[in-house]
Amino acid sequence: MKNFFLIIFLLFSSYVFSEDTSPKNYEILRKKYSIFPEDDGRAFQYLNSYIKNAKAEKRDLELFQGYRDAVYYSKSLDKKLKYADSCLDAAYKSSNDNRIATAYVLKGSVYYANYRKYKPALDEYLMAYKYSKDTRDLYLKNKVSYHLGVVKNYLGYHEEALELFKNCVSYFEAESNDKTSHESQRFNNKKGYINSLHQMVICYMNLKDTKKTDSLIDIGLLKTFNDKDFLLERSYFLKSKGLSEYNNNKYTSAIDYLNESLGLIKDDFAWISLDYFYIGKSYLALKDEEKAISYFKKTDSIFTKHDFILPELRENYELLINHYKINKDHEKQLFYTTQLLKADSIISRDFAYLSLKIHREYDTNTLIEEKGRLETANTWGGFLIAALFISGGIIVFILNKKYKKEKDTLSKYLLLEDKMKNNSYVSSENTTTRTSPVAILASDSLDEKKTQIAAAIKRDLLRKLQSFEEKKQFTQKGLTIQKLAIQMDTNTNYLSNVINEQKGMNFNKYLGDLRIRYITRLMFEKSIYLNYTIDTLAKECGIASRQNFSDLFYEINGIRPTDFIRKRKKELENNNGGNFSPLERLHGLL
Repeated sequence: MKNFFLIIFLLFSSYVFSEDTSPKNYEILRKKYSIFPEDDGRAFQYLNSYIKNAKAEKRDLELFQGYRDAVYYSKSLDKKLKYADSCLDAAYKSSNDNRIATAYVLKGSVYYANYRKYKPALDEYLMAYKYSKDTRDLYLKNKVSYHLGVVKNYLGYHEEALELFKNCVSYFEAESNDKTSHESQRFNNKKGYINSLHQMVICYMNLKDTKKTDSLIDIGLLKTFNDKDFLLERSYFLKSKGLSEYNNNKYTSAIDYLNESLGLIKDDFAWISLDYFYIGKSYLALKDEEKAISYFKKTDSIFTKHDFILPELRENYELLINHYKINKDHEKQLFYTTQLLKADSIISRDFAYLSLKIHREYDTNTLIEEKGRLETANTWGGFLIAALFISGGIIVFILNKKYKKEKDTLSKYLLLEDKMKNNSYVSSENTTTRTSPVAILASDSLDEKKTQIAAAIKRDLLRKLQSFEEKKQFTQKGLTIQKLAIQMDTNTNYLSNVINEQKGMNFNKYLGDLRIRYITRLMFEKSIYLNYTIDTLAKECGIASRQNFSDLFYEINGIRPTDFIRKRKKELENNNGGNFSPLERLHGLL
């Protein structure tokens, strides 16, 4: 009898412990850490168990959710990015396009919100768009549209961005008022609505539509009034109100609103720097130059710390330079001139499409000449000028070398373009790939000593290889000859011999050739691919390493992928009358 009860107890215990990682228990674990606020590391005492269990049981959905939550609760920016990568990996394993799109948005948001790196953020958002364009999940669709709109707004395409945000506001507002949805869904939709509203304010402000700007600011302030869940969002509308007051010459009021915004804003250094700058400009308008300069210096300190600057804050350095020039403080004049040069280089690098629109009172040549005049007024400035002259000589040499390389690159691109247009873009080593399997075998049958593989087996493999090429199965990540042989129900020797004899190259070269020609054709025919990073392009065609992709691309096409992208973009820009932008194609699709 004792043994009977012992067995029953063990069976019951086994059942209980087997349920520890059931979906219900994952939900229980998630409820335990969901009480913590964003960036609170205490959540990981439960979250680590959640992720560990999901890994052990290979539950891709739970693992995806766990890493997604880890991004939210991690305070370290580097870890946020790593968790975002892990979330993307789990999403791919689940083979669910919605999750993949969500993971790309998540990673893009880390680049945008935490690093203010717009170029990599845009790459991620474009991938999210690719995977979400056929989705029925309207929340996800609008979320992707919102983030693309943010980048468009930032690059200066305010009218295009405005259309996206109008749609987002319409959707998120309706969903936030849906009483049948879950409370958390309504919260997320309200957050989407308020943030989209703020972006519309930025659009109208840049488009100089004062009436609509002020109207939306008032709505935003009303929607966030006395709501502790939306303090950060309220700071954005207070910031916007301060800018509006400044534009209406109400400088004291502007300072009050901007200071109130600073009191609520958290770690958003981009908007903090804007607050500082316009507080400084307001004090300058009120003839309090000392206070104004102190705020301009605060704006500079953010730039120094984060290597980030909004294009409109370039004026911050013009004001500082003029101030110290008038006061004959050559050392500080030189320092802020150097800062302005650095700011210009970052603006040119990160805002290639926007920088041409920015009015430059101090262009690069003027700034370098100014450095020369400052040389006599500052001892250590002389060393800097000498370094600039040496750098200038090096630049002339590099430019000359670059010019010759550019001519060679152009001729190779034109040759490649001609092949594309004339449908002659095929493997240079593979002259037999266009021949049918039966015709090839007819020539083989004349001398059976030349082959060690039975004709029937070879014919079957050739048909499978033809299907493999037509279905683009060569884009599989981590594909080896062993894996392909298993997929084709053969062995590696048979497969290797057929590829060597009939394709004129070994397996690795054959695979690389297919992948590079496939991605090159996509880049030529679909301009959206020109906006992808080299890493993304490599993944798209199944190549794991960026360097391997670049080397293979050069070996097969005679031109580096970056050069090909640059030339193709320029060609499309010329064809479109100079109006081509990295988001031009998306404009018609969004």
